Amino acid sequence: MEYKQKNDNALVDMIDIHKYFGSVQVLRGIDFHVDRQEIVGLLGDNGAGKSTLIKVLTGYHSLTRGQIFFDDAAVRIHSPHDARELGIETVHQDLALVPLMSIARNFWLGQEPFYEVGPFRFLDKKKMASESIQALADVGIHIRDSEETVGNMSGGERQSVAIGRAVYFGKKLLILDEPTSALSVGETQKVLDYTIAAKEKGMSVIFITHNIRHVYEVADRFTIIERGHKLGDFHKSEVSENEVADMIVTGQIPDRLRLYDEENGDVA
Repeated sequence: MEYKQKNDNALVDMIDIHKYFGSVQVLRGIDFHVDRQEIVGLLGDNGAGKSTLIKVLTGYHSLTRGQIFFDDAAVRIHSPHDARELGIETVHQDLALVPLMSIARNFWLGQEPFYEVGPFRFLDKKKMASESIQALADVGIHIRDSEETVGNMSGGERQSVAIGRAVYFGKKLLILDEPTSALSVGETQKVLDYTIAAKEKGMSVIFITHNIRHVYEVADRFTIIERGHKLGDFHKSEVSENEVADMIVTGQIPDRLRLYDEENGDVA
């Protein structure tokens, strides 16, 4: 089947996405897009399929059927490495940080810079320290010492390092998976500020969360998934926080929103 990109301004355009695990259909023809320099809240109850959709986008799962366009080109993403090469970075709930390593080592983990002296290669610790401090400062994250052990940092500080690293290396799309879970009020606000800073730096963001209040503060648009289907796309200016929460719980679109969404061709 031949697919065509539907959204001209989209950085990500996932079309007719199906994912089966044996006879179990987890995703059933979902269309999902993220425009350039846009924050999209990807929402749904447990088991809705949002995590599977993101794992398809980031190469953890292969497509059963459908097409992905990224930055105006049709792509096949077979692994997380493929996604990273395209400019997609994901901050998972477990953050993928090593507690016993320093901030600088965690920031560069897997992408360490080296310099050569004759036939020998050495870790460029000076570059790792200076660039990690500057990169984090660019998105409003100020650290005390790049050699500080990550295990001594608070949950919010660890989250900030993971987000700063993703902004630095991701370049195009940042995916945040439950970024505010188990954080204090103050740390949560910092993470939300960093999310907006990532957008201001030119990135698009997918924000996955169960906390509607947090995502409502920063998102431009909401995509709601229900049992493997897309319930709809809703711009922040057109929907209240309570309506978003009600749709996730009930799986039903209020009449006034259904009329609006049908006019714009977004109801699944």
